[in-house]
Amino acid sequence: MVRKLLIVWALTGALAATEAAAQSVAGPYLAGRHAAVNSDYREAASYYAQALARDPTNVELMESTALSFLSLGEVEKALPVARNLEARNESSQVARMVLTAGLAAEGAYEALLARAPDPSGIGPWVDGLTKAWAHVGLGDTEAAVAAFDALAQEAGMQGFVSYHKALALASVGEFAAAEKIFGSTGAGAAGLTRRGVLAHVQVLAQLDRHAEALTVLRTNFGEATDPELDQIIAQLEAEEDIPFTQVTGARDGMAEVFFTFSAVLRGEDAGDYYVLLYARIARYLRPDHVDAVLLTADLLEDLGQQELAIEVYKAVAADDPAYHVAELGRAEALRRLGRVDQSIEVLEQLTRSHGDLAVVHSTLGDMLRGEEDYAGAIEAYDRAIDLAPETAPVRWVLYYSRGIAHERLDNDEAMETDFRAALELNPDQPQVLNYLGYSLVEQQRNLDEALDMIERAVAASPNSGYIVDSLGWVFYRLGRYDEAVEQMERAVELLPVDPVVNDHLGDVYWAVGRYREADFQWRRALSFIDEGETESEADPDRIRRKLEVGLDLVLEEEGAPPLKVANDL
Repeated sequence: MVRKLLIVWALTGALAATEAAAQSVAGPYLAGRHAAVNSDYREAASYYAQALARDPTNVELMESTALSFLSLGEVEKALPVARNLEARNESSQVARMVLTAGLAAEGAYEALLARAPDPSGIGPWVDGLTKAWAHVGLGDTEAAVAAFDALAQEAGMQGFVSYHKALALASVGEFAAAEKIFGSTGAGAAGLTRRGVLAHVQVLAQLDRHAEALTVLRTNFGEATDPELDQIIAQLEAEEDIPFTQVTGARDGMAEVFFTFSAVLRGEDAGDYYVLLYARIARYLRPDHVDAVLLTADLLEDLGQQELAIEVYKAVAADDPAYHVAELGRAEALRRLGRVDQSIEVLEQLTRSHGDLAVVHSTLGDMLRGEEDYAGAIEAYDRAIDLAPETAPVRWVLYYSRGIAHERLDNDEAMETDFRAALELNPDQPQVLNYLGYSLVEQQRNLDEALDMIERAVAASPNSGYIVDSLGWVFYRLGRYDEAVEQMERAVELLPVDPVVNDHLGDVYWAVGRYREADFQWRRALSFIDEGETESEADPDRIRRKLEVGLDLVLEEEGAPPLKVANDL
């Protein structure tokens, strides 16, 4: 009897211990999973690591932990977990990526070459390119070229492979062979990116072909300029020596492989999270890869991780030619966090350090306009317009943005001047046509011209509810009520919960004698107004007055001309 009781107690204790262990893992596992779903990688990594410590043989926890660390860019912390997964012969794409990065960072090129192909891993293209670069790392250029050439036989790979083959040849000083690839169409789309063009320019400079390098720059970038391009142009014009820095060795080349595919996947809308993993490895292998830094930060912003994005943006040094790009990104991340004062402070500091760049001032103008500091915005746009070249495509945007700020300050004449300047540069731009046309309608001026502008805007952007609303409103102002109804109903279909559009449809219904429907639309408009907002074009008090006494009496009270008899056009 005692023996039986001991057995029962032992079983009960074992079950209790198992249940307690399961419960101790469940909490951090669920917390980690919730954090991962919300792209909170820091929290996810912390919770998954806790869960894994309590259940160290759990494969799912291993992969989730490695994935979270990689998402944070903490590859060193992911490596032990990835090694454990591989030791258990578990097929894991994340583990394969992490282990490849680890071997590349160590310069373990023979070990990389010895790894068996894994179709379920990081993919045959990335795998193949990293192995080709491993041959470069071992000093065997002939084997590297053979590996690149073999990869180029695969459908869709030729452009990427040619680009990396050219980089590899240049990295070992074979600049003439590299230029032969860059100078043909063989480098494909990858060679036509900014990084590809700059690599080509550096190769030409190494061959003392500075004039050709300048031609390549101007052919690809036109009059677009930034600190990095300005510096290169000055060096080329002075025929100075420009070192080949785009890829300095095998580790850089492998970083470029991961960056190349992260950029390609971003362009194919493969999902920001998946792209982030490639960008993180690119930066891990080459911390000074500024393009990888900027891409990583931009991806984190899109994933809602503004704090992480800010950390990454700060990694760009103040003397780097891309510093202003990083600071503009940091300012935007701060704005998204609601820290607008800090965002403006970053931009104002940038106007002092990089005050010769129009984009810095225009971005500050946009920020100030968003904060309703219209006078400050106009001042910033003034500076941006002064700095932007006369032929710069961005000039119409600057005039348009400044015109909006003038309109908010009731500077109607300045507003119209800016909008017309924008239209001189971009005559069929629908937003400008709509804004100016609508403003003229509200001012009861040049209604025929306003109608022509808005009709052109609708033709250019037929599914824009706001532009269709403008067309309906100009018909209403012209007394062409039946036509107004048609357009306003279309606008409400496009923007069913917009208070202004619903309010306008109510006015149009009233004008044609459809009073019950007018009443219904005004009530809908009221239901969509957030009266806590600081600004709304739909006036709730005016709508309530229309519901109380009707539109005719409201117009009379406002001293406005009465409506025509419904349909008496």
